[in-house]
Amino acid sequence: MDRAVDAANLAATSGNLSILSLFLQADIVVKLVMLALLGASIWVWAIVIEKLVSLRRANAAADKFEDRFWSGGSLDDLYDQEGAKARHPMAAVFGAAMAEWRRSLRIQNIDMTRSSVRDRVDRAMNVTTTRELQRLSRYMIFLASVGAVAPFVGLFGTVWGIMHSFSAIAAMHNTNLSVVAPGIAEALFATATGLVAAIPAVLAYNKLSADIDAYAMRLEGFGSEFSAILSRQSEERA
Repeated sequence: MDRAVDAANLAATSGNLSILSLFLQADIVVKLVMLALLGASIWVWAIVIEKLVSLRRANAAADKFEDRFWSGGSLDDLYDQEGAKARHPMAAVFGAAMAEWRRSLRIQNIDMTRSSVRDRVDRAMNVTTTRELQRLSRYMIFLASVGAVAPFVGLFGTVWGIMHSFSAIAAMHNTNLSVVAPGIAEALFATATGLVAAIPAVLAYNKLSADIDAYAMRLEGFGSEFSAILSRQSEERA
C-alpha cells in the first residue's frame, strides 16, 4: 500500500508527462512490458530492413541472370560461371536443374524420354525453390506474431498500470484529476507502445509476404520454362 501511495504522490507532484517520465514513473511490471515491446519493435525494424534489402538484391540479380540466360549463350558456360556456385535463388534453381540434367546424361542405358528427365529436373528445382523461399521467409512468423500479440501485451500493461493507479487513489482517498491523470497516462502509454510495435509489423508482413509471393512466382515461371528447354534438348539427344 505504501508503494501505491508513493507512486501516486510522485505522479501527482511531478506534473511531467514526457515519454521518459512516464516510463520512469511506471510500475515495474509496466516497465517490463514497455521494454519487451520496445525490443520487439527494434527487432521488427531490423527484420524489415534485412528483408527489403534481400528481396531487392534477389530481384536485381534475377534480372541480370535472366538477361544472360535468354541471350542465347551456352547453358554449360552459364552453369560453370553462376550455377555451380549460386549466389542468389534463381541461379540456385538453375544450378540444381543443370546438375540433375548432367547427371542424367552421364547415366548409361537410361531411358532418355521427356518424362523421365523432366521429372528428375522438376524435383530438383522444386526442392531448391522451396529451400530458397524458406530462407527468404525466415523470421516472417515473428512479424506476424508481433502484429497479433503486441497490442494485447500493451493492453496487459495498461490494465496492470490502471489497477496500480486505482490502488494509489484508494489509499490516498483523493480522486483529484492531478492525482489520477499521471497514473492513467503511464498505463495508457503501454498500449501506445504495443501499437507502435504492432502496426509496422502488420504492414511489413503484408508487404513482404506479397513481395515474396511475387518472387516465388518468378522462380516457378523460370523453372517451368527451363524444364521445357531441358526436356526438348534431352529428346534431341535421345
